[in-house]
Amino acid sequence: MFSLPILLLVKERKPVEPVALGVAIRQGLRQLLHTFHTIRNLKVVFTFLLAYWLYIDGVDTISVMAGDYGSRVGFDQGDLIMAFLMTQFVAFPAAIAYGKLGEKIGAKAAILIAIAIYIGVTVYGYFMNDVKDFYILAIVIGLVQGGIQSLSRSLYARLIPADKSAEFFGFYNMLGKLATAIGPLLMAVVSHFSANPRLSILSLIILFILGAVLLTRVNEAEGIKMAHALENQA
Repeated sequence: MFSLPILLLVKERKPVEPVALGVAIRQGLRQLLHTFHTIRNLKVVFTFLLAYWLYIDGVDTISVMAGDYGSRVGFDQGDLIMAFLMTQFVAFPAAIAYGKLGEKIGAKAAILIAIAIYIGVTVYGYFMNDVKDFYILAIVIGLVQGGIQSLSRSLYARLIPADKSAEFFGFYNMLGKLATAIGPLLMAVVSHFSANPRLSILSLIILFILGAVLLTRVNEAEGIKMAHALENQA
């Protein structure tokens, strides 16, 4: 419903020189490889993206697999829907508040706090027995879910050249689409070999810890300096 005004009222400008689909795909892949090589030479950006891919994989896996995990430990469909609604209602104001926290203590520190909270969520999820526990987890996730996503984008924006923001954020968004590549597989393997779905959620701690360790190695001041240097070269 909310997309209808854009679809009906916003007119898209036609390209001056239409490009064939095959040519557009080749150009897109060529640009993607070029961006990747550029990022490889920017150590701070590369380290951040690797850290982001790991911890956001854990974040997205919890969102995607929460329903399946809840049903496996005995909660019915109505309870799961209620928990998802609670997360969404909490997430919007919490994202704004978490952004304020990031302004005070820095985006990197706030992201690390959110990762620590997600680790606590996985541990709490292992021990939960009552549907009230599931609701508590839904609220806690809502408190940090929007914040960790928005502050990750904010920190990334500070590390990249401003004149290449569209190019670099295109790569960032593509990486985000590849999230939940490891988490669900990790949960499935652990659940299969242990025959215990509760152990599967604990496996996500690996992603959060690895992501946090790499994030601590992101030197924001050095990254900003390198981004400015690249801008000056252009």
